[in-house]
Amino acid sequence: MSINYKQYYLHQRPVGDTTDSDVRVRTVEVDGLADGQLLIKNEYFSLDPAIRGWMSDEPSYMPPIDLGDVIRSSTVGTIVESKHPDFAAGEVVYGLNGWEEYSVSDGYFLTKVPEDNQFPLHYYLSAFGAVGLTAYFGITDAAKLKPGDTLLMSAAAGAVGSLGGQLAKNMGCRVVGLAGSDEKCQWLTDDLGFDAVINYKTEQGNLNAAIAAACPEGVDVYFDNVGGEILDAALLNINSNARIVFCGSISSYNASEPVPGPYNWWQILAKSATVQGFLISNYFPQFEAGAAAIAELLTDDKLQFKYEIVDGFDNTLTAFHKLFDGSNKGKLMLKV
Repeated sequence: MSINYKQYYLHQRPVGDTTDSDVRVRTVEVDGLADGQLLIKNEYFSLDPAIRGWMSDEPSYMPPIDLGDVIRSSTVGTIVESKHPDFAAGEVVYGLNGWEEYSVSDGYFLTKVPEDNQFPLHYYLSAFGAVGLTAYFGITDAAKLKPGDTLLMSAAAGAVGSLGGQLAKNMGCRVVGLAGSDEKCQWLTDDLGFDAVINYKTEQGNLNAAIAAACPEGVDVYFDNVGGEILDAALLNINSNARIVFCGSISSYNASEPVPGPYNWWQILAKSATVQGFLISNYFPQFEAGAAAIAELLTDDKLQFKYEIVDGFDNTLTAFHKLFDGSNKGKLMLKV
């Protein structure tokens, strides 16, 4: 099969916000597959803060996207042709591919959507994808939560934070969130059952005291999605033997200058706290079991999930910016 399709590629490394000078569109041609390859027609692809980090040349848990390469992203789509022994045309799969209309894959890190699936396909980029599984394994395993613990969740209105907070509530924990608008704070308390939520934008300069007021018995687990000043304020409120799950650092992804390190890092020593870096890729063998557990919770109405889908391949960069100006609501995806 010969096919032409569009893809976004990295033309130059962004400084600050990503622009159409940094990420450009081109048309590529696939003229047949090699043995062991398959061709996927992407239905949706994911828009995640981590993608901005991969555009830089700094070493990370995944190698930087090379100049000229497609922008790396999770996708879900249908196989239209296969020369891979484990995959057949017509099967629906999700995994790590790119911002492109079609993807040629060797099957690595690719998972089949169950044939009896009853959920929308985009759930495999959201509730059952990296963000849902990050929340699930981050809360149920990495955080080592116990009933009665106080969990402080940054970026609580985001996809990981909102799911993770609900999972912690289901485990009998007190959950306090941090979010960037009164609307988001109200949604977290009224709809998702968070015990308290702090608007970190209106509490700038007073965040330490605001966390102390919302967590009068201190913080047993801080789930960090942002780093920066919020991490610093959280460190001043942790209890002895607290656990910090370091999941992300969105405050630094778009920074054009180096972001100052945490000034209050000495609290880790003073409180005998532990910090664990958390990567969802380490749980790959457990992905199917995690997705099944999340599906059961959704079916039993023990989880709510908010997502936002932007329609149209040409709207990708505009949609991507929503992650960093705080205007997205829940998990952000693009319908190709």
